[in-house]
Amino acid sequence: MIKRRRTKIIKIGCQKIGGDFPILVQSMTNTKTRDINATLGQIKKLEKAGCEIVRIGVPDLKSAKALGKIKKKINIPLVADIHFSPDLALEAINQGVDKIRINPGNFPKSGLAKIVKLCKKKKIPIRVGINSGSLEKDILGKHRKVTPEMMVKSALRNIKLMEKFGFYDLVISLKAPDVLRTVKAYEVLSKKVNYPLHLGITEAGGKFSGTIKSAVGIGYLLQKGIGDTIRVSLSADPVEEVKVGWEILKSLGLRERGVKIVSCPTCARSEIDVIKIAKGIEEMTKDVKKPLKIAVMGCLVNGLGEAREADLGIVGVKNAAFITENGKVIKRVKKKMF
Repeated sequence: MIKRRRTKIIKIGCQKIGGDFPILVQSMTNTKTRDINATLGQIKKLEKAGCEIVRIGVPDLKSAKALGKIKKKINIPLVADIHFSPDLALEAINQGVDKIRINPGNFPKSGLAKIVKLCKKKKIPIRVGINSGSLEKDILGKHRKVTPEMMVKSALRNIKLMEKFGFYDLVISLKAPDVLRTVKAYEVLSKKVNYPLHLGITEAGGKFSGTIKSAVGIGYLLQKGIGDTIRVSLSADPVEEVKVGWEILKSLGLRERGVKIVSCPTCARSEIDVIKIAKGIEEMTKDVKKPLKIAVMGCLVNGLGEAREADLGIVGVKNAAFITENGKVIKRVKKKMF
């Protein structure tokens, strides 16, 4: 069992994070926010895939003014992603978003007091999102490469500033595009503050490489008990981010949702086409939300053992396959039938 780090409980719309609340899966839209129909369409797909918090970029006033209409038609908390402009942050808050995210590296401190005051009044939390690609210039100095210590320094400075304003509904993230810097930054900060942490490897890459980097980095931190929300950042359809996020949580036994397939990598002993069958089952069950474990095993070496632990299973035997249910063989199917 993973012993999670206990953090301050923060309310984000209809959800709560921190404490003993479940680790939530986030994603971010890549539509033009001002195109309300396109943005709503993508959010609906994300909801269906299991997204529990959605973040939206707010690059201009028209996008900020669209947030209220979007918020009214979705079922999950809405986070406004703000850079550079205090005015956009204020408009997003007034539009009724559930949380705002600001990047201290490109956000003017002069406008922070008004934003904090309005968030406090409306009970809207703020995510302080530290990113290695946009660290404050005075912290970066003459160094070309950002270190984990620099990221932590930025986070602590901005947490202290928020607390000075009497604001404590904070979520913190410290993201870099590589695993080791990201992991180190979170490990250090987690020992210094008890605010909930949002995990992610930023700009992780395409679907293949980005999935691997995210699984390694996020998975390592979660196994250490660090993290309250996660987002897998991929140069791909945001729905894929949600799918990968859930698989990371499921693999660690932290959340259960949908079908978990246990299938062998195949070898010369395989009596059935494991790859084809596993792929077919994955496609057929992609919309199943109820937790279900299915084993697809090519032979008897580990087949019946894995099937014993699965809700359903298929195990290859000579010229046939055993179908199992709750660990018991219920049927022998001839090879020509599959």
